[in-house]
Amino acid sequence: MRIHIATDHAGLDFSTQLQEHLRAAGHEVVDHGPIEYDAVDDYPAFCIRAAQAVIADQRDGVDALGVVFGGSGNGEQIAANKVEGVRAALVWNLSTAELAREHNDANVISIGARQHSFEEVTSFIDRFIQTPFSGDERHVRRIGQIADFERDGSLLPDPRA
Repeated sequence: MRIHIATDHAGLDFSTQLQEHLRAAGHEVVDHGPIEYDAVDDYPAFCIRAAQAVIADQRDGVDALGVVFGGSGNGEQIAANKVEGVRAALVWNLSTAELAREHNDANVISIGARQHSFEEVTSFIDRFIQTPFSGDERHVRRIGQIADFERDGSLLPDPRA
């Protein structure tokens, strides 16, 4: 599988180690930055490029997922989710990594590098990669509703109206 990764300065050490871990597991890794430590770097472009690459690969039939991380993972998740078609999930344990794939068909995972050990991070990412989307009708329906809103702003009728 092709894994697109991006981080901010807080996750740079994790990024280097993570790339080695993923390559050792047989994955192709594409690093979207940064390439050197800068305590005041701006992560949005790195994360958006990684998210765009995931979508481009998936549209081309390439099996691809993304991993973005920073101090908390929050900003990185927000940035990635600005890309049409991305479903980035903030993950903090094995259960949320698994549910992100099973229920939400998440294609990008976001993690707080300052919140977890490297061993925890790799376990979350490995679980995320290994877990397939369930394909359950209710999850497909809900993902479709999110995609509809993203595409044209449509929502189901308000039951209170």
